[in-house]
Amino acid sequence: MECSWKAVLLLVVASLAVQYTAIRTFVAKPFTICRIPKHTGCGPGLAVTPCDPRPQPVTHILILATTRSGSSFIGQLLNQHADIFYLFEPLYHVQTTLINTSLRIRHPASSPAATADGRRLLLGAYRDLLRSLFDCRLHDLETYIKPAPDAHRTQRLFRRGASKALCSPPVCQESAAAPERWEEGECVQRCGALNLTLAARACGLRRHVAIKTVRIPEIADLRALVEDPRLNLKVVQLVRDPRGILASRIDTFPESFRAWKIWRNSGRKPYNLDASHLSATCEDFLNSAGTGLARPGWLKGRYMLVRYEDLAREPEKKTEEIYRFLGVAVDSNVQRWILNNTRGAGASGNHKYATVRDSAATAEGWRLKLTYDMVELVQNICNLTLAQLGYKMVTSPEELRNVSVSLAEDKTFLPFL
Repeated sequence: MECSWKAVLLLVVASLAVQYTAIRTFVAKPFTICRIPKHTGCGPGLAVTPCDPRPQPVTHILILATTRSGSSFIGQLLNQHADIFYLFEPLYHVQTTLINTSLRIRHPASSPAATADGRRLLLGAYRDLLRSLFDCRLHDLETYIKPAPDAHRTQRLFRRGASKALCSPPVCQESAAAPERWEEGECVQRCGALNLTLAARACGLRRHVAIKTVRIPEIADLRALVEDPRLNLKVVQLVRDPRGILASRIDTFPESFRAWKIWRNSGRKPYNLDASHLSATCEDFLNSAGTGLARPGWLKGRYMLVRYEDLAREPEKKTEEIYRFLGVAVDSNVQRWILNNTRGAGASGNHKYATVRDSAATAEGWRLKLTYDMVELVQNICNLTLAQLGYKMVTSPEELRNVSVSLAEDKTFLPFL
C-alpha cells in the first residue's frame, strides 16, 4: 500500500516531537555527582556539577553567524581570553540527533505547517541546550552525542580542539606544549577522551561563557534566551558579503557545491544549479539584521552587528569594540593572537577552518575567484541584503577585479546600548 507524502511527512514530524520530548524530559532533571552549595567554591579535588565559583556578573556570549562568514575567526578572538570558556558549535549534536540538516526543516518540499512545526522543534531544542551550556551543565550534551558517552567521557565532541579550555588543565593534563601552539587535531591525540565532568568544572572556573553557532537563523529566534533573567546574554551577530560567503562555500564544500564549481571553472551555468542556500542566507541576514538595527526594547544592551570585512580590515580596533560591548577587558592573550594570526601570507595548513591568514586580503579575495556572471546572480538574489549591510554592487568584470577599491562601504554599526 502506498503512502502519500503528507502521511510520511506527518510521521516524520511526529517522530521528531517524540524524540525532542523524551530528550527534554531527560535533560530537565538535574544531574549532579556531588552537590555542594555555590558559596563553597570548587576545589581541585572535587568532581562537582554544578559548581560556580565565578564572581558575578557572568557574561553569556553568543556568536550568531552562518557558514563561511568568518565565525571561526571571531570565535578565536574570544577563545583566547583567559577568562572565557568557549565552545565551538555544540548545537551540531542537536542537529545531527534530531534531523540530518536544519535546511530540510526550514526549506523542505513540504507543507508550510509541517515546516513550521519542525523548525519550532529544532529551535526549541537549540535554546534548551544553550541555556544549559551557559549554566555550565555540560552533561546535558550527553543526550545528543552519538555514540553515548561512557562514564561521562567521549571522543565525539564536535571540534573539541577549537576550544582552548577543553585542551587545558583541568580538562587535559598534557603539559608538553601550550595548547595555543597545537593544531586542532593534536588536542584529541594528546588529551584523550573528553571528561565532561572536568569540562563542566573548567567552565565554572572561567568568568564568562561564549558559544559560536551557525545553526540559528535569526536573532528573533533567541528572544526567549535574551529575556531570560537567569542569563546575562549578549549576542554578536556576524555578517559577511554574500558573494564572499558563496566563494568560500564552493571551495570548502566541493561536493555540495559541485554545480557552482563547474560554472566557475567552465564559464557555463549548469541547468541544475541550486541557489536556495544563498537566498536563505540573504533572507536570514535581512530579517535578523533588520530586527537588530530596529532596536527593539528587548535587545537593548544585548545586540551588536559586526561585518567580517570590518573585523578583517582593522582587527585590533574592532576587537576592542566587541569586548567593550561585552563589558570584558581585552587581555594579552587576545592581543598576541591577533598579531600572530591576521598578518600571515595565507591560511594555516589545509584545514578548512584555519584562522592564520592575511585577514584584510582574505576578506575580499573572492573577487578574484568568482566570475562576473556568478556575482551578478548573487546581486540579483541578495540586492536588499547587500544594500542593508553596506556592500557595493559591481556592474562590470573590471570593477569586480579592481581589489584596490573595497566593496564594503564605510558604514558604522553601533552596538545597541
